[in-house]
Amino acid sequence: MTREVVRAGLLVAAEEASAVVVRSSHSTFIQEGADACAAILDPAGQLVAQSVATTLTHSCSLRCSLPELLAVFPLASLRPGDVLATNDPYRGGIHANDILVFEPVFAGETVILFTGTLIHVADIGGAVAGGLAAVATDTFSEGVLLPPVKLFDAGARVQPVWDIIAANSRTPDKVIGDVHGLVAGARVMRRRVEELCDQWGADTVVQVASDWLDEAERRMREELAALPDGTWTGGYGIETDGVTDRTFDVHATVTIDGDRCVIDFAGTSAQSGGAINSSVSQTLSGVLFAVRCFVDPTIPMNEGCLRPLEVHLPEGSLVNPRPPAACGGRIVTVAACIEAIIEALGGARPELATAASGLVHVYTIAGSTPSPWVTLLYDFGGLGARNGSDGPDATGAFFLGGRSVVPQVEPLEIAYPVLFRHARLRDGSGGEGRWRGGRGIELAIEALEPCVVTVRGDRMKTPPAGRAGGSPGAPGYNAVQRRDGTIEPLAPKQANIPLAAGEVLLLATSGGGGYGSRS
Repeated sequence: MTREVVRAGLLVAAEEASAVVVRSSHSTFIQEGADACAAILDPAGQLVAQSVATTLTHSCSLRCSLPELLAVFPLASLRPGDVLATNDPYRGGIHANDILVFEPVFAGETVILFTGTLIHVADIGGAVAGGLAAVATDTFSEGVLLPPVKLFDAGARVQPVWDIIAANSRTPDKVIGDVHGLVAGARVMRRRVEELCDQWGADTVVQVASDWLDEAERRMREELAALPDGTWTGGYGIETDGVTDRTFDVHATVTIDGDRCVIDFAGTSAQSGGAINSSVSQTLSGVLFAVRCFVDPTIPMNEGCLRPLEVHLPEGSLVNPRPPAACGGRIVTVAACIEAIIEALGGARPELATAASGLVHVYTIAGSTPSPWVTLLYDFGGLGARNGSDGPDATGAFFLGGRSVVPQVEPLEIAYPVLFRHARLRDGSGGEGRWRGGRGIELAIEALEPCVVTVRGDRMKTPPAGRAGGSPGAPGYNAVQRRDGTIEPLAPKQANIPLAAGEVLLLATSGGGGYGSRS
């Protein structure tokens, strides 16, 4: 009983922290879309408990970045009240706008756990407002990078670091408010863990956390052992990186050997000169998500799930780039990793085979009237149909979603000078088959004041493929309707497109592929 109470307490602490981050952030797209994450980790960087109501994209980013921080700030040097941060994709992070914040939990003079939070902050510089450098060619274009730093030192604010963050932002008040939200979430989580330690004892809390990881590992190995031994391959193509005419491929070879799963990305394209590269933490998040699609979903989401996985990421490839390759558009590659693994493991469990899915489309709208403003928005494509069921509508990209990553229209219209003419499901966009692919979305957003738009999507020139005789989904598109009524097509990835007042951004996401022949 004690074990279950402590486990629940750790999960609730992470969940409460994610809510605190979202509610105390200053960016509308965080408040409305919950693009945030919170987790408890041990001093070795192992993931103990993660919020489940926020985005799953970040499952490995907090656990990969903590060891990098501790290499600069060793455990023995930490004091109560310290708060650490980084956003470096080559130190466990994702891209510049995703800032990771950690606070140590002490029992006496010993650090027993860490609390960590993460959100996409409002703006931290770079070539494009809001951090959506869709055609960036290196990390320097994506925003200021923070090496491992302290935001607070023994409770005292390290003001120069905050000043650097503010000085590099187009919306300094919002970005500082977002970082305060991150700190608030980590602190609330730390207090809840301390309360558990006060009630049950620090040794008990640490032991329960350790046992929990072991249990997840045991259950994960049991599930893998139930799959047939063998080797399967899968792959997925990426139509563009936005800066070259190249296409790219992600290739995965998956081997089930008893209670182990080996995933090898040999054959994946070399890293891109654009922004579609995926840092290690993001690739691992995609791998973990994809494998979990083929095991018991009730297995706790913690480090134990990773232990039976052996992942080979060729250095210098899309899935493990060398710096300073840009990483802001990594979701294109991560989703391709997921598609490749799902295709492969569909051979091991044909009843779970799934057609390809539409991808999330990300876009920013920014302006300077009446004062500087920027908002980052998402819209999803349809999921591919699977053997036995239609694909869900407007849910593409699998693992990016949280509570409600797609914000509601009304708060955006209140906060910014835009008008949504329509936001609706895209009829006929799901691929046909015995089971239909999920439908995408189509949007029309009118600018009420002059602004600048940046778009980033994929699966638009080459739509999501069907499987087992099913048809592909409809491709997506981006366009602008000018004031004279002409329609100007946009590239899948294009930055800093000017819109005059009265002009309309048109965006449609791809439908999912169909499954099975209708005959």
